[in-house]
Amino acid sequence: MPRITQVTPETADAAQAELLDATRRQLGKVPNLYATLVQSPAALRGYLALRDSLLGGVLTERHREQLALLTAQENDCDYCVAAHTLRGGRLLKMSPEELMETRHAHDADPHTDALLGIASDLVGNRGRVGDEALAKARAAGVTDAELAETVAHVALNVLSNYFNHLAQPELDFPAAPALEGAR
Repeated sequence: MPRITQVTPETADAAQAELLDATRRQLGKVPNLYATLVQSPAALRGYLALRDSLLGGVLTERHREQLALLTAQENDCDYCVAAHTLRGGRLLKMSPEELMETRHAHDADPHTDALLGIASDLVGNRGRVGDEALAKARAAGVTDAELAETVAHVALNVLSNYFNHLAQPELDFPAAPALEGAR
């Protein structure tokens, strides 16, 4: 049961209504996360501003989605795991096996595998990445710009994961399959 009330078109003030409208136009719907986070228009604006800024970065759409899915998995955020599993499968045509590998911080491509490894270390070690992990990522061709954006994507997704833990919005995506072979 949700612990923070969602804002509806009927209950929205002017700032909330503007943000919900913009979200609906962009995404075709307003996910329950956004309808709840908009309780503070400043919080939703900040989240969207960081998300939108990162769209113009060096990481590919697939990398961004994989980082979102992995971060959600690492933070046990069922809402975001479901959302990013759906998005990865439908929009990016990732196979169920690729999605599951991402949730385990692995990818067949060594460069992507290194990015996911760094992201997993960031989440698991509160931002501290060891020299060996960093050297492995650099050996796989991960650039400084990609490292910076990986940290930014982890931070963006930690924000939504933690808010979901607090608010517990109703799941409005199909639940993701259980994680196979927990690490």
